[in-house]
Amino acid sequence: MTDHDGLIVGADGMTRCFWPGDLPDYLHYHDHEWGLPVDDDIRLFEKICLEGFQSGLSWLTILRKRENFRAAFAGFDFHKIAKFGDADIERLVQDAGIIRHRGKIVSTINNANRAIELQREHGSLAAYFWSWEPGPDDRPEVLDYATLRANPTTEVSTKISKDLKKRGWSFVGPTTVYAFMQAMGLVNDHIEGGECRAKVEKARADFERPVRRWSSAPHTGRDWRRFRRGPGTGEGACSRTS
Repeated sequence: MTDHDGLIVGADGMTRCFWPGDLPDYLHYHDHEWGLPVDDDIRLFEKICLEGFQSGLSWLTILRKRENFRAAFAGFDFHKIAKFGDADIERLVQDAGIIRHRGKIVSTINNANRAIELQREHGSLAAYFWSWEPGPDDRPEVLDYATLRANPTTEVSTKISKDLKKRGWSFVGPTTVYAFMQAMGLVNDHIEGGECRAKVEKARADFERPVRRWSSAPHTGRDWRRFRRGPGTGEGACSRTS
């Protein structure tokens, strides 16, 4: 890292954010997942749960156990997790492949039920979370190392956290929520000068934001309307694309 700019040059000659270091699995996550916009409800639920499990630990610890978590939690299909009972909790507490924190395990089951409620209300988890996407006025003019380190939470992540808690979610504090926002592409926090920043910015520009499905019909996971819009411009602010 040069002069505290938060960037490193890897063995492959690529300039990146500092945090993956030279670890192959962390580099792959940084280059091919972190910050790219996601609208899949299962992935969104998985990520916010895993961020809760990360609390007090490093993300690398969770990343290296992610496949174990997926196997233990039915692929993070929240409709299946919502049916977990006491026997499942005991099974998970004994599973050495995951973080065996009873409170976080119980929280995941609770949050699965809350996710079903949220999906019914908004048509998808994606529509709910992307409705909170920060606008330009809520983002720093330049995303440098100092700005990134100084802002582990934001006003928007605090609002989302409060709203989720009102809905009965747990282990969704402002820091957890902001880490979720960074990873799922609601913001682009790749540091200026890193080669992934432009790639993520293009992906976000091309991304079709999911919006709330106003129909009262049962949700199928495939039938919500989409609008193409720029970041933080509000639901339906641009032309419909499908």
